[in-house]
Amino acid sequence: MPSPPNRRDNRLALETSPYLRQHASNPVDWHPWSAEALELARRTNTPILLSIGYSACHWCHVMAHESFEHEPTAQVMNELFVNIKVDREERPDIDRVYQVAQQIITQRGAGWPLTMFLSPDDQLPFFGGTYFPRDARHGLPAFADLLQRVALYYREQQPALREQNARLAAVFADLAPSPPAPGTRLDGAPLLAARAALEQSFDKEFGGFSSAPKFPNAGSIERLLRHWSASQHQESPDLQALYMATLTLARMAEGGLYDHVGGGFARYSVDAWWMIPHFEKMLYDNGPLLALYAQAAIATGDSLYRDAANAAADWVLREMQAAEGGFYSSIDADSEGEEGRYYVWDAAEVAALLPADEYLALAARFGLDRPPNFEGRLWHLHAFAPLSEVATATGKCANSTQGRIRQGLARLLQARALRVAPGRDDKILTSWNALMVRGLAIGARALERPDLEAAATRAIDFIRRELWQDGRLYATHKDGRSHLAAYLDDYVFLADALLELLQVRWRAADLEFAVALTEAALTHFYDHADGGFWFTADDSEALIHRSKAFADEALPAGNGVAARVLARLGYLLGEPRYLQASERTLQAAWSAMERYPSAHAALLDALEEQLAPTEIVVLRGPASVISDWQRQLNRLYAPRRMILAIDDDAAPLPATLASKPAAATGIAYVCTGTSCEAPIDEFATLVRRLRDGIAT
Repeated sequence: MPSPPNRRDNRLALETSPYLRQHASNPVDWHPWSAEALELARRTNTPILLSIGYSACHWCHVMAHESFEHEPTAQVMNELFVNIKVDREERPDIDRVYQVAQQIITQRGAGWPLTMFLSPDDQLPFFGGTYFPRDARHGLPAFADLLQRVALYYREQQPALREQNARLAAVFADLAPSPPAPGTRLDGAPLLAARAALEQSFDKEFGGFSSAPKFPNAGSIERLLRHWSASQHQESPDLQALYMATLTLARMAEGGLYDHVGGGFARYSVDAWWMIPHFEKMLYDNGPLLALYAQAAIATGDSLYRDAANAAADWVLREMQAAEGGFYSSIDADSEGEEGRYYVWDAAEVAALLPADEYLALAARFGLDRPPNFEGRLWHLHAFAPLSEVATATGKCANSTQGRIRQGLARLLQARALRVAPGRDDKILTSWNALMVRGLAIGARALERPDLEAAATRAIDFIRRELWQDGRLYATHKDGRSHLAAYLDDYVFLADALLELLQVRWRAADLEFAVALTEAALTHFYDHADGGFWFTADDSEALIHRSKAFADEALPAGNGVAARVLARLGYLLGEPRYLQASERTLQAAWSAMERYPSAHAALLDALEEQLAPTEIVVLRGPASVISDWQRQLNRLYAPRRMILAIDDDAAPLPATLASKPAAATGIAYVCTGTSCEAPIDEFATLVRRLRDGIAT
């Protein structure tokens, strides 16, 4: 039977994950997921209690305070189980498997904290749930009582348990996607079906595609923007798609999901109005949202989207980038033991901090002159009145009113900085960094901010230096240590980010890195038999199930990003292997896209570029000339266009680019798919071609 360690802290003190370290002083005899812990469970025939969470998770903290820090409950855990703690951000492979298992076993939704009970010999789960309270309430048993009953079931119901585990193993075997039907042909039907499904679920008043809780769903919004863009040269452009995307973006930027004081977006809104968020801020949300708001600013010219993108970028650079270059993972929802405490205000406190004219403008704009909207006594800033109404109410012009609001928010930011800040998870995850680099690269182009390009480049250089070794990636880095074999998302998100960054400034080493990542993904993750990519590599730790996922979750589907990257690189480099792998990935996912098209936005983006290949514009000439051309072209929203400015001194270049020589006055090569047009040596002619051509 396992026993507690003979030291003050448990084994988690030796881990790099801040989430695991949060539990290092628990009286629970925690193990990290390891061969040692699994062998201990097997040797002693002791069931495993697997607890999965992450550092910014509010209910994870609640369960920790109630049960894992409670000596009597910890004693029961130690007596009856081998206790394993997992950071789902470091081990998404483990989390994916047991989230699915929990849904199969309980027929209910999963989430965090995830609490699963596993057989020691094969790690198959036989019972599970999410949060359990220390004391019985809300129809849930007391955690210690549950532990006793689960342990008794394991001891006395072995035949039933083995039968259940056999059924679960069979279900997992059936989860593997079926091979694509012979001769599967790709067409645009899922694109149209997804567009219709999004309109059916669209909230016409507040935007978004669900009731409470309401998530940003960046992939769905980008899908609508791309759908509108693709329709611009049709007789009737799809303005409704543009409306659904921009209304959602506007409501989010005006609501409490957006941090009006410090910039950036929270994870989700607990209500249908985007008013009160779950206050955690995740890097993986803010990278795609930064990109999306920057793109919307280009597409519409609306300053609301530009301001939100700039503020999100400012927050990331101010609070989330390590000195070495990488980006931290998240900011906690809680501070001083209370969710949202860092972000909410007392109206009297705000009035005392601001000059009267600034307070009047802020109060009218953000509801400080209305009843409190947070826990009945405090205010969380949410734009209740448009700027024009605030200007009328305060007797000032719109520009003057906006200036007062900005000055007031800046004062609040200074005051908030004096509060006890929420915890920051300072581990650096490759895949999440890639999403942020992509966002910064798109933001650098759309917002014309060189500092964003510099920050993105520093992150890329850090990843290549610390997380790329011997042709393979690591998934996580902290305190000078990189470890854990990377997943599909790490490779393909990073390759995608590099392709976006190359469109800000050319660097041959970045193209070489993108190719190396792509080759590694094809070698270790690609399913050569049926197409598509596994989430884990061929030499990764074997779990009870190897996942091949096509649907988007909180992150875009790795298979979708892989298919788009392969197509873009395939055309850029003239590499048929990449184009074939991209098409076969889409064929492997075809039945899933047909059944639930709106759940596969990343794959739909790749499908769109399969049916209408990306337009690649290569600018060659003196840097002073072609950088100006590129800057002006970047002011056009064209999601299926890549613009690469390669000066006349650039080297080495792959054959497809070296075959496009530079000209002293600048020259452009426009290629679509496998065909290139005659070179264009006048910028005005190039603009007309790109503005009036069919590629969008």
